[in-house]
Amino acid sequence: MNVIERYFGIDGRNTTIKTEILAGLTTFLTMAYIIFVNPDMLAKAGMDKGAVFVATCLASALGCFLMGLIARLPVALAPGMGLNAFFTFTVVLGMGKSWQVALGAVFISGLLFVLISAFKLREWIINAIPYTLKQGIVAGIGAFLAFIALKSSGIIVASPATFVTMGKLTDFGPAMAILSFFLIVVFVQRKVPAAVMLSILIVTVISLLAGETHYSGIVSMPPSIAPTFMQLDIAGALDVSMVSVIFAFLFVVLFDTSGTLIGVTKKAGLMSSDGQIPNLGKALFADSTAAVAGSLLGTSSVTSYVESTAGVAAGGRTGLTAIVVGVLFLLALFFAPLAGMIPAYATAGAIFYVAVLMLFTLREIDWDDLTEASPVAVVLLLTPLTFSIADGIALGFITYTIAKLVSGRYKEVSPAVWVLTVILLAKLIFLS
Repeated sequence: MNVIERYFGIDGRNTTIKTEILAGLTTFLTMAYIIFVNPDMLAKAGMDKGAVFVATCLASALGCFLMGLIARLPVALAPGMGLNAFFTFTVVLGMGKSWQVALGAVFISGLLFVLISAFKLREWIINAIPYTLKQGIVAGIGAFLAFIALKSSGIIVASPATFVTMGKLTDFGPAMAILSFFLIVVFVQRKVPAAVMLSILIVTVISLLAGETHYSGIVSMPPSIAPTFMQLDIAGALDVSMVSVIFAFLFVVLFDTSGTLIGVTKKAGLMSSDGQIPNLGKALFADSTAAVAGSLLGTSSVTSYVESTAGVAAGGRTGLTAIVVGVLFLLALFFAPLAGMIPAYATAGAIFYVAVLMLFTLREIDWDDLTEASPVAVVLLLTPLTFSIADGIALGFITYTIAKLVSGRYKEVSPAVWVLTVILLAKLIFLS
């Protein structure tokens, strides 16, 4: 115990081993929904659901161990929501790429993340991207997730006249999706632990009792990871049509990781008075390495989870919290039958809830300034309507640059944004 206390600096951060363990359990319970949602999401891309389940648990555990042991921060990692939707609905189903090529793009974006972290380029990129666009991208992904949740549950359906229309809400699937979402709202408001996971399990039990889901057991040995392990197609991902996809993966992970690290360390009281995050370089290394490893195992990009703030609120202050989360992800490997029984409408409520949280960033926008508000509105509306995070981001950058240019405020556009705008505009004109 003394060795553990010294390595993680437990005494210096005013915590205890018992508190760190409880904090790790708290974080895991708030983010464990990903072991149900991610396999279901990537299965729509044609991937083996059991293999993705194993890859999700292993990649998450590895990311947590790296963050805990190297950066020693109470930050947990797992495949990112929004990134898995982009992987499935934009790259595979939208662009017609194979899931192997999509994994190759995740691998390349992860390597780029490693390089920009190693060469200190991260700060330059983050500072070069306007705050408005960062917030707009988060909100746009939230709107995209909301659209996916509504579509997958049957709450909205296709219409030849209006493209989409409301489905029959009294059907079992839509009704259960709505119930799942409102259960989460009630549980979160009443501060019930594991609110999201509890909602998913309740709806699954109702589905079992109604005969809509077939019981296949709770615990078993983990399924084989062979169908997805090392199946990525790097050569296919190097095609010119994948450039915007790779950069979309990179930017989203970059912003997501930075925002999460800032939020978690600030809440934990670990951020210095001048805004410096302890072991930032090591944290970025852990995050980027986990993303690369995830692509090799067979899952979409792994990133830091904002749900880590739940563990921090429970007293977690060191990397031991992240280690505990990693151990719990490994134990979750033996619950594959349970994960396999989770119906899509049970996870739809969880996805919609995450979307609501992501839309909170809209309150940070200066809506009185059209040059700031218009690019956010473009990203927010066109990301779900084009069914593409990459196109939403591209159109947002282009709108931002043009709006600043025509209003005579072109000096507010950084050189990096000018370059990105030209590249993205050329891509839309010549490669769309």
